[in-house]
Amino acid sequence: MMFGRLTVALSAAALLTLTACGGDPLEEEPSPDSDAGASSENDPTSDGTETSDGTEEKGALTISGQSFTEAVVMAEMYEQVLDGAGYDVTTKLVETRDVYVQQMSDGKVDVVPDYLAGMADYLNTLENGEDAEPITSNDAAASLEALKPLADAAGITMLEPSGATSQNAFFVTQDFAEENSVSTLSDLAEVGPVKLAAAPDCVGRDDCEKGLKEVYGIDITEVVPLGYGSAQTKDAVISGEVEVGQTGTTDGTLEAQELVLLEDDQGIQPAQNLVPAVNTEFLSDNPDVEEVLNELSATLTTEDLGQLNAQVDVERMEASEVAQTYLEDKGLI
Repeated sequence: MMFGRLTVALSAAALLTLTACGGDPLEEEPSPDSDAGASSENDPTSDGTETSDGTEEKGALTISGQSFTEAVVMAEMYEQVLDGAGYDVTTKLVETRDVYVQQMSDGKVDVVPDYLAGMADYLNTLENGEDAEPITSNDAAASLEALKPLADAAGITMLEPSGATSQNAFFVTQDFAEENSVSTLSDLAEVGPVKLAAAPDCVGRDDCEKGLKEVYGIDITEVVPLGYGSAQTKDAVISGEVEVGQTGTTDGTLEAQELVLLEDDQGIQPAQNLVPAVNTEFLSDNPDVEEVLNELSATLTTEDLGQLNAQVDVERMEASEVAQTYLEDKGLI
């Protein structure tokens, strides 16, 4: 196989954004080299040549995505299945969604692994302003229907969402949970004032600080901006600096650190199913991409995501190795 080149393009100037998997970092401007390998440069027609394994070569394809563990693993999977389909794949990871959405609209990025509500809420805000009414819910089908017209207008086609989902979540130490008889976010509201370590954009969000206060009635006295699922956030919870931390439902590091997720029993988290986003013009020229990515999406489960993340974050395996082993085990490459 002809595995593509993985380039992590780090960004510079930060802007406030919406969630990718419930915890995007701040939006940033693209790096100077982030438009290389663009779909506008792709030749959508095949010259009929074949690789050494008999796969027809189909031209260049650029994948982008974010640089947190799960997004890196998904980008690796997309790269490997599309490489297996005959594409010459280049992967360029960035810090935040605004960078690759703009590049997809410009035809400089062809394919991105994304999250249903994250993409929908981002495009809704981009189109209708920061005060726009939310268009997503915990209903995946309804959220997809709300997303499609916004994506179409941006020149992006959303493929079939996976059953695998990675939502915003909140955790405490096992000791705290046992001492306070806490297993749900509603239980947490009965505990009293708490501090929350979270992503910088948590304040004011319906799926974070605002929802915890207004829906659950949790008395949050301070949001400490230590990051989404970061080591700093987990250390702050473990040390007792804060009582609650923000992460994702597929975080594979919690059990080893004696941390436990609290159930979102009133459903403030929208549907964050994994979903492939493809530049519409590129997809029109390369329709087989849809079948390849939909097959992967149909195979993935939420449990799979947690295990894949743990292999990278806990077992310290390379994302490329984790992705390859999974795809081979599932017969996808």
